[in-house]
Amino acid sequence: MQAERLMTAHRGAPENPVSRFEKIHLEPDAEWNPEEDPLPRTQFFNDQTASIINRNDSPDIGFEAGINPYRGCEHGCIYCYARPTHEYLGFSAGLDFESKIMVKMRAAELLRAELSSPKWQPQVIALSGNTDCYQPVERKLKLTRGCLAVLAEFRNPVVIITKNCLVTRDLDLLGELARYDAVNVCISITTLDTKLRAVMEPRTSPPAARLNAIRQLADAGIPVGVNVAPIIPGLTDHETPGILKAAAAAGATSAWYTVVRLPHGVAPLFEKWLETHFPDRKEKVLNRIRSMRGGKLYDAQWGTRMIGDGIFAEQIGQMFDVARRKAGLKSDGRGFSTAAFRRPGGSQLGLGI
Repeated sequence: MQAERLMTAHRGAPENPVSRFEKIHLEPDAEWNPEEDPLPRTQFFNDQTASIINRNDSPDIGFEAGINPYRGCEHGCIYCYARPTHEYLGFSAGLDFESKIMVKMRAAELLRAELSSPKWQPQVIALSGNTDCYQPVERKLKLTRGCLAVLAEFRNPVVIITKNCLVTRDLDLLGELARYDAVNVCISITTLDTKLRAVMEPRTSPPAARLNAIRQLADAGIPVGVNVAPIIPGLTDHETPGILKAAAAAGATSAWYTVVRLPHGVAPLFEKWLETHFPDRKEKVLNRIRSMRGGKLYDAQWGTRMIGDGIFAEQIGQMFDVARRKAGLKSDGRGFSTAAFRRPGGSQLGLGI
């Protein structure tokens, strides 16, 4: 089966559906055999964006400014809420999202220019608000590291969210930011089950590697928390206490969670993935999600889109809170400070810049 071939190629999406914005699409011949097609190789394209700091006004995210050095994500998490953003580029939310990656080669240069502007008011910037800034190609391109170097130079606070242990490569820059209360790292852990991780988020770091990353960050004095995200009711929700306990033992000091979101093309991809890998649980999982989303697989309502609504959402929230307190984890991370912000070559912002 095509889905099995994609699984062995470490891909998350079982197919490449048509973008909802495209009128022209491939219609396979009746004699077409998908088994004879070559598996997709990852391609990288230069993103010619003229700015790097994105703005959002969502009241349930917790930050207004974000940086995404990459568009698309090779991690291939089947549940990723960012998949539909690839459709704005003319790509599919399926395999295209994880195999056609836009890279912002000028990310650090653009960031320096924006932080140098008198219009910039120092505030927390999120790295990986959309796609993971430590996805596999970062090992080679070092775009995230370049951005961190600029943030450390300006002493502008940053929160990093990632599923990849590559974040420990940048302990030197993270340590410099930590000196000024200007960094917090959040390691996302969805499951401790290595077999489930392999088919659900195939190119992420294994659970043990993520826990080790928490340990290394904590040992280096970097504020680090765990994001149990996304919780998938009927599939991973029972793992929440174990994840929190393991993260706390590794050195995490805070914890958050979100419930799976399936906007636009993500829902049919996720349904097909369940049919392929967990047919016996498919209806239970989907029905639980619908019960938390007003009878739908997705509801974009602010205030509930991150955690859901209804009895199952309440149960997940209560279980998380009890397990978090039992593990000794805080519900919020270490506070950030912008007091040390500076523009290189001048005095501190508070002294007249």
